[in-house]
Amino acid sequence: MLARLNRRLKEIERSAMILGTDISTPRGRRRARLYFLLFDHAFLRIWWKNTHEIAPGAWRSNQPSPARLAEFRRMGIRAVLNLRGANAFAPYLFEREACEKEGLKLIDSSFQARALSSPEVLLSLLRIFETIEHPFVMHCKSGADRAGLASALYLMHIHGVPVSEARKQLSLKYVHVKAFQTGILDHMLEAYEKDNDETPMPVREWIETRYDPVRLTAEFHARRARR
Repeated sequence: MLARLNRRLKEIERSAMILGTDISTPRGRRRARLYFLLFDHAFLRIWWKNTHEIAPGAWRSNQPSPARLAEFRRMGIRAVLNLRGANAFAPYLFEREACEKEGLKLIDSSFQARALSSPEVLLSLLRIFETIEHPFVMHCKSGADRAGLASALYLMHIHGVPVSEARKQLSLKYVHVKAFQTGILDHMLEAYEKDNDETPMPVREWIETRYDPVRLTAEFHARRARR
């Protein structure tokens, strides 16, 4: 029943996307804001920000509104890493506009929450971490899953944090639920931890040489089926 309800809500959201593709006119902005508030759940994020500093000058968050981007700028944030990817819909349009207004550098990375990203996407993310201006904030929609995995990768790659510690970025503290489909992100880090115990290697090397999203996905679904 819950699965059917979720599918129905997704269908409604997809049909409403047309509301959020234009902010160039007053009418378009009103419709886009309606889409942002209702279908992207921005009304929840007015109070629930899920914002945390994970290392000096590195923050994670859920999708920021224009007002929160202005707040980030006052905090000294210089760059915003959007893990939802560039697109033509209201959340991104408002974010791009606000970043331009506030003088924040916006960097886009198309990252997945319920499936494993390709090695190329993950390696591109590591390169972004190497060059992004600090202080910066990274975000996805809820700040729970994509932001969690990205935070773990950042801590391991930039600060040398052990995977056993970095994995804590995927936890209920940030509203990440391992039992859901997003648990595939935990499975990825568990695989790295196991391989690293046997043959220690930096996370970049593991992604380049050992990371196999097809195999890990099959393992994850087989494990869920057994349960």
